[in-house]
Amino acid sequence: MQRVGQLATLARRPMLATLALLGAAAIWHAIPSFAAEPAVVIPAPVEDLAAAPGAKSQTAVIAGGCFWGVQGVFQHVKGVSSAVSGYAGGDASTAKYEMVGSGRTGHAESVRITYDPTQVSYGRLLQIYFSVAHNPTELNRQGPDSGTQYRSTIFAADADQARIARSYIAQLDKARVFGQPIATTVETLKGFYPAEGYHQDYLAHNPDQPYIAINDLPKIDNLKRVFPDRYRATPVLVGTGA
Repeated sequence: MQRVGQLATLARRPMLATLALLGAAAIWHAIPSFAAEPAVVIPAPVEDLAAAPGAKSQTAVIAGGCFWGVQGVFQHVKGVSSAVSGYAGGDASTAKYEMVGSGRTGHAESVRITYDPTQVSYGRLLQIYFSVAHNPTELNRQGPDSGTQYRSTIFAADADQARIARSYIAQLDKARVFGQPIATTVETLKGFYPAEGYHQDYLAHNPDQPYIAINDLPKIDNLKRVFPDRYRATPVLVGTGA
């Protein structure tokens, strides 16, 4: 899968335009100030969802900046059977990349995670989300990307998911593990719309792309280091049928 033109990628993320001219793929290791922030080790949630008897598949929808990296992280989590990049928070008619990028659709770049609750719990997914997938203290931005489409949001499918998410946010804020308040919001999931095919599995297919190398591959390393019991070396990919 390839982006619709390298120039489109650079236009979306202006910081990369300068780096590209300097040969960013070769020098990104020398500029750690641009790299993804280190993981924050945080406690597991006090409250969690119990797996329903006989349940083998549940879903969670989260947003935490550019969906390339968030999808990539959860594709490496044991117990996850699918992680699909897409849009949530707005209407079906505006669930298109160029429209979402305007920041005026209500959508956030999101990831729908399908998982086996007997292998990994909803609470553990949230722990990974807050710890390594993104920085939950940034309001309407992540790294070089800014706008409401990059907001930190948990889209709750039901009252139980909303309760667990809010409880965990309160727990982490009370413990002050991030040093500043969590900006993550909890919204009711009204619908999830898969993103265009060229966005699916983007991290896996483009590890040398400067944006991925700088912002997202460190997240995979952090997952392996902080959650070794949850890390899976071979990601579960959406494939060309997304």
